[in-house]
Amino acid sequence: MARDTVSIGGASGFWGDSVTGPMQLVASGRLDYLVFDYLAELTMSLLAAARQKKPELGYATDFVSVAMRAVLKDAMAQGIRIVANAGGVNPRGCAEALQTLAAELGVPVRIAVVEGDDVTPLLPALRDEGVREWQGTRALPEKILSANAYLGALPIKAALDAGAQVVITGRCVDSAVTLGALMHAFDWAPDDYDRLAAGSLVGHILECGCQGTGGLHTDWESVPDWANSGYPIAECRRDGSFVVTKPAGTGGLVTPATVGEQLLYEIGDPARYLLPDVVCDFTQVTMTQDGPDRVEVHGARGHAPTPAYKVSGTFADGFRSNAQLTVVGFDADRKARRTGEAILERTRGLFRKLGLGDYSATHLETLGSAYSFGPHQPASPRFESVLWLAVTHADKRALELFTREISPAGTSWSPGTTGAGGRPSVSPAIKQFALLLDKARLQPRVTLLPDGVAIDVPVPAGAPLPDTPAAAAVPAEGTDDTEGPTREVPLIALAYARSGDKGDISNIGVIARNPQDVPLLRAQLTEEAVARHLAHLVKGRVTRYELPGIHAFNFVCEQALDGGGMASLRNDPLGKGMAQVLLAMPVRVPVTD
Repeated sequence: MARDTVSIGGASGFWGDSVTGPMQLVASGRLDYLVFDYLAELTMSLLAAARQKKPELGYATDFVSVAMRAVLKDAMAQGIRIVANAGGVNPRGCAEALQTLAAELGVPVRIAVVEGDDVTPLLPALRDEGVREWQGTRALPEKILSANAYLGALPIKAALDAGAQVVITGRCVDSAVTLGALMHAFDWAPDDYDRLAAGSLVGHILECGCQGTGGLHTDWESVPDWANSGYPIAECRRDGSFVVTKPAGTGGLVTPATVGEQLLYEIGDPARYLLPDVVCDFTQVTMTQDGPDRVEVHGARGHAPTPAYKVSGTFADGFRSNAQLTVVGFDADRKARRTGEAILERTRGLFRKLGLGDYSATHLETLGSAYSFGPHQPASPRFESVLWLAVTHADKRALELFTREISPAGTSWSPGTTGAGGRPSVSPAIKQFALLLDKARLQPRVTLLPDGVAIDVPVPAGAPLPDTPAAAAVPAEGTDDTEGPTREVPLIALAYARSGDKGDISNIGVIARNPQDVPLLRAQLTEEAVARHLAHLVKGRVTRYELPGIHAFNFVCEQALDGGGMASLRNDPLGKGMAQVLLAMPVRVPVTD
């Protein structure tokens, strides 16, 4: 008989997350499904390189050797079904490794593999067609390491429908591992867009592990027991509503603020969050406390998906190296900066003598000097500074020379220089590209092991993106009463915030601590004001969206991350600190007696 409620645990937010996640979730005895998210763009390039060296690799090995070794036996005994995108560029290899482990543990398990995301066989044809990168004019790079489409939830649903106990996928959108489980559990139709949006929101809350249960929370001191932080559980209903919670007795914190911060994470336009199964509208989502560490979520809406998959690729573009030195004592920042400038000047002179050409890019900052805060940083001198010097070059020999010129700083220049930590490494400079690909050009396929039965999964063609306006500002109760006496406070006094990235775009979500402050924030956190505050970091457009349901704003900042991700030479290439910079922005509030 069909069930009306299922529980899903989010066991991993990235490759390298703690094994405590799956262990505590399975031990809770509360789950129907356990889902894992492993794949970032850089991860895909690393996995592609690993498979080139060893054909049997190319997947997130920790999923098998650590997570499944720890919980597979107990999970199967409890009837928990597992979905993971740990397959990387070799999902079949991952499944075969899991089969070997299951045999070793004496655990019978039915495994399904989802394939069809690999776009590399199509690249010659796409070049012949003159396909360009998405949101750019550059032709497809030559030295492509990986190119994979973000598949959706339908293949995962098909695998579970066929009886799989463990489903291993390659590249799919992070939330699909959860949506696929919900589509199977509740038999949601592919055109039931409101429920698909709700299920995608469940997946979005779970996909970053502890980030949905108090991790990275603005009010970090209010989050208890960090060492035992609880991983998220979603209690999901057939109508699409759900409750976010965590295992009993664990640390962390589940409130509308902590869950709301995760909702805002990296979503862009909240009225048109594009996924392969549905275009989501999260503007009217509401969150209410439903008891200690329980938040009830309602209100996601959906529209038909677009006809294209997003394809994420990586390519090699020369080499890079990062060096660090610690400098202590008087004028530490100035000494560290002069040291970095001297290293660049010296190595450039050596390059000229050897005919190696100049660096393709350099970036020098002093960690601890609040570089990200630009003109807003305090002016007081500090007595310790860490030089961060990142460089790229087309010729590996040039950077090998660069790495040999770091340690001499310990005896050549600034007094108080220490902490060299050995010679830096040189690695390929991996960058990302993206394009859109008609869904009809790929065929997702599910293969059941060990018998090899294959199922081709049809995917609806989708529809053009509706020409709907961006999330509109909706007046809230209260007024922006700043006509009388005011005082200045940092934004953090009125709001929570979290930031993330999409390529060279920084996404900063801001939630009002009190709904009555929304008009004041709307009046002062304008696109222009935020752009001015972040001008030292953000070189492109700033767009503001509003989410009235959770009293929030989302700021999408373009050209904000020095190229972003793997291309950026900054110490914060993913913009994780951008929200902290915005929270220091001064706002005016009325003086009250």
